[in-house]
Amino acid sequence: MKKSRLVDIAIFAMFGTIMFISKLIMEFLPNVHPIAMFITVFTLVYRKKALIPIYVFVLLTGAYAGFNIWWIPYLYIWTVLWGFVMLIPKNLSLYKTAVFSTLACALHGILFGTLYAPFQAIAFHLTFEATISWIAAGLPWDAVHMVGNIAMSTLVIPLYKVVSKLEEKRKAEQ
Repeated sequence: MKKSRLVDIAIFAMFGTIMFISKLIMEFLPNVHPIAMFITVFTLVYRKKALIPIYVFVLLTGAYAGFNIWWIPYLYIWTVLWGFVMLIPKNLSLYKTAVFSTLACALHGILFGTLYAPFQAIAFHLTFEATISWIAAGLPWDAVHMVGNIAMSTLVIPLYKVVSKLEEKRKAEQ
């Protein structure tokens, strides 16, 4: 295996682990964590390869907390945010990138329960009305999630600059 591939594996494993540890550290504030910020930064820098640290995070979360029924939506829910960020054009100014990144993070936060709902409906045989009630009951927590994501998204551009420069330096050294 090429040295650059091994370095990629190590970097992405580290990024996924950082995501996992950061979420654990922030558990004292329910629904407030830097996961959306990290996914946004990694997607802006690595594009498709950002899926690797996302799924490292998802697998570590399952291994730590148990691969139970609540974990199954994690297999798709974070990929939705990745998809939102992939829609941000690469050649935007940093200001526009910051605005669109914040919007993506905010949208993912407020929609988190709604994104979870289809699985809940299938897994627990919920009617349409019960699913809507489930979403409505979770909206206050989704609002907290959105506000937390907006706050954390203020770090997207500074972290994006750092990770981009490190990646450019790494590629130049190869």
